[in-house]
Amino acid sequence: MPGDTSSITWPAPAAVPGPVLSRKRQWLDLGLKVLVPVFLALLLAGAYEFGSLDAYLQLLHRGAYASFLPALGAAYALAVLLFQLIRTVLWACYRPYPLAQGPLPSVTVIIPAYNEGEMVEKALASVAASDYPADRLEIICVDDGSTDDTWAHIAQARERYPHLLRAVRFQANRGKKEALFAGFTQARGEILVTLDSDSVMAPEALRHLVAPLLADAQIGAVAGNVKVYNRHQSLMGKMQAVRFVNLDYLRASQSLYRTVVCTPGSLSAYRREALLPILSAWRRQTFLGAPCFHTEDRALTNFILRGGYYTYYQRTAVVHTLVPETYKGVCRMYLRWERGNVRESCVQLGYLFTRYRSKYRLMPIVEFFLAQLEYPLTLLFFGLLVASILAYPPMLCKFLTALAVASLLNLVYYLWLERDLDFIYGVIYSYYAFFFLQWIYPYACVTVRHQGWLTR
Repeated sequence: MPGDTSSITWPAPAAVPGPVLSRKRQWLDLGLKVLVPVFLALLLAGAYEFGSLDAYLQLLHRGAYASFLPALGAAYALAVLLFQLIRTVLWACYRPYPLAQGPLPSVTVIIPAYNEGEMVEKALASVAASDYPADRLEIICVDDGSTDDTWAHIAQARERYPHLLRAVRFQANRGKKEALFAGFTQARGEILVTLDSDSVMAPEALRHLVAPLLADAQIGAVAGNVKVYNRHQSLMGKMQAVRFVNLDYLRASQSLYRTVVCTPGSLSAYRREALLPILSAWRRQTFLGAPCFHTEDRALTNFILRGGYYTYYQRTAVVHTLVPETYKGVCRMYLRWERGNVRESCVQLGYLFTRYRSKYRLMPIVEFFLAQLEYPLTLLFFGLLVASILAYPPMLCKFLTALAVASLLNLVYYLWLERDLDFIYGVIYSYYAFFFLQWIYPYACVTVRHQGWLTR
């Protein structure tokens, strides 16, 4: 029957890369898993050997900052502990919505692409391989003026899935927001889904993603569960993989009060009637007089929340995305995120104390201020730590031990969800982030008006 897509057998989705490593890399991987616990044991032994802090405290009492350092340290520790306890209770209570029974809504998956090469074809193949009913599924892929072979890969995919895929090509680069806007305005689905062109979704992801929207009419957007596609290719990939899993802890806890503050571009779903009325304002958004080109997903989430809708996280809707594998790449990614967080936190503050919705207004306020305290307290603590180490060098060993213990406590969430030994890379990442990524937040604050995309 012409035009009937129900009998089409879709190809298997692009497989997530497994641990296909060289012999040298395998030994390095094993060595890290052995050496890191040994290193932590040595730190603990060293901290014990240094004994009490009496000598250190005597030095502090002779210093100018003796009177307020203990109070600041206690306040910082209390704030972090309170933040952790609240989130842990909420995370433990979280449950994803079960799959909906009965007819499913029509869905349009929008994939913006720029210089993505063959990865965009893998993203398209993963959507085509979805177990979502083919007669309820539409794909729109927008080539944002790519200068490589991205369009050729999109064209190949269009030949393979002519009944599913519509392709749009910009002659020049306009930015991801414009590409998404073109897809949103041409979509026919009741639910609009965004998928990054460097991401591969699981076959059942769409069914799980729409479940909260079908169960609760007040939910306007749903965040997918983002994991790392290239986690086995480098040490940086392994560290990022652990960090991304721990994002589950953040978004699951936020779901209990229906305020996931960022529905990620990697995979998110939006209710059509919640999205279309705010598209023009989102497209024209400015901050301090500058157009907002980056972190469009966090901005879109803010518009949805301000409109009175809830946002939710669906753990069972899994997508794997590429992450940077170099220090420069990671810094660029985090800098872009932090600039968006600074900007959108200011936007969020503008409506948090209004009656923007009838329920779930208190916890977002509590979370907002706890989150805003975290960064400045961390920076203050970093400065005091440097001063303390200069006054009492053995303090460095004690701090390294405390950082290891804190990171291991945070990794309880990873162990509960993944149950593998890769949590070791989370410990390594804790040291890496503390010593090499601290500069990103303050720099993001002073360059928040910067409009660069920072991906290529």
